[in-house]
Amino acid sequence: MTTVALLSRSANLDFLRPLLLAADPTLDIATWPDPRCLDAEVAACWQSPPGIYERMPNLRLVHSIAAGVDNVVAGQDLRGLPVCRVVDPLLADGMLQFVLWGVLHFHRKIDQAMASQRAREWKRPLQTPASSCNVGLMGLGELGGHIASFLPRLGYTVSGWARSAREIPDVEVFSGEEGFEPFLSQVDVLVCLLPLTPQTRGILNARTFAAMPEGGALIHCGRGEHLVEADLLAAIDSGRLRGAVIDVFEQEPLPPDNPLWNAPGVVVTPHMATMAAFDVVASQIARNVAQLRTGEPLFNQVDMARGY
Repeated sequence: MTTVALLSRSANLDFLRPLLLAADPTLDIATWPDPRCLDAEVAACWQSPPGIYERMPNLRLVHSIAAGVDNVVAGQDLRGLPVCRVVDPLLADGMLQFVLWGVLHFHRKIDQAMASQRAREWKRPLQTPASSCNVGLMGLGELGGHIASFLPRLGYTVSGWARSAREIPDVEVFSGEEGFEPFLSQVDVLVCLLPLTPQTRGILNARTFAAMPEGGALIHCGRGEHLVEADLLAAIDSGRLRGAVIDVFEQEPLPPDNPLWNAPGVVVTPHMATMAAFDVVASQIARNVAQLRTGEPLFNQVDMARGY
């Protein structure tokens, strides 16, 4: 029997218990802060308690319950443990829907209409064709590539930036450090979908915003640690940016006193852009438990050198 610990410092993950047992009735499941978690062989995690893995001598696998792993490895001693993530084919569609909503929010000037509503003013914003709106995607992996392939069908001008060169039909792709500022220089709506690595931490900063055309906007669905919040607030205050849709934050839940809540032009959403279905989460964890038992290669194991 394999013991799976459901670990989180910010949420009760016990809702996964019946789904995991449906996928593998032989599992023994403990939910933090049950002391039995410390004897577990597998940790299924979201925002893991600090230093928890060091206290688990039998631990053989760290498994995120989401597509990202940064919040389950940050500040932890992994001791070479394998780390896996969840991949749900529907994640890409969910992210596409969220990003499209954000793009429409700025392209169709819904932000201006909402400001007029608050002022009780009847002002009709000037409407422009989709082709006049350049959507720039930072990150062209599974999610970003899916979005980049779709938006041109709606008439948008789409560009992308990635670590290495690639080709996507109807998308102008920039790559590497040398391509970063040329990419930013023509972006009206910047969408961040990057993984979190040492190179991308803090990448949404004053330099990035200064390289964009004045009046641009940000849609941030990557990782909270990408964003330098003070730089965003300064860019909005100066008029460099007109606004932002922010779905991920370095500290979650976002504290009530965080200035982003009331910043003009900023829409705060509670990390809802997309998520794996919980039955998919449970089935992939159970699959990896089985493969761990037999010594088979793990499913969706993360390359820790790359960070994803």
